[in-house]
Amino acid sequence: MAADNDNFFQRVYDLARQIPYGKVTSYGAIAKALGAARSARMVGWAMNASHLMEDIPAHRVVNRNGVLTGKHHFDGTNLMQQLLESEGIKVENNQIVDFDKHFWQPEIQL
Repeated sequence: MAADNDNFFQRVYDLARQIPYGKVTSYGAIAKALGAARSARMVGWAMNASHLMEDIPAHRVVNRNGVLTGKHHFDGTNLMQQLLESEGIKVENNQIVDFDKHFWQPEIQL
């Protein structure tokens, strides 16, 4: 089972690295792109486990409504918000203001 999780997490990381600067995607969109549409929570676990990997832009992964649900896994009080704002994404009350404008839909991975 652990090997399957490791493989899934690696696939999540490979896809997360593709999220363009100034864009965000959701846990569910990543899960769907990986052919595991009901595994959004597993994508969240992968993102939480990636906090020491500097090449994974975990701050660009939010929930389906644009809420910064993973912010507690970042060092500092508002680091996730600060990283998004540094890329030109406005955040108010822990939610991306113009979510549709900044949303990136990953391609289905085969």
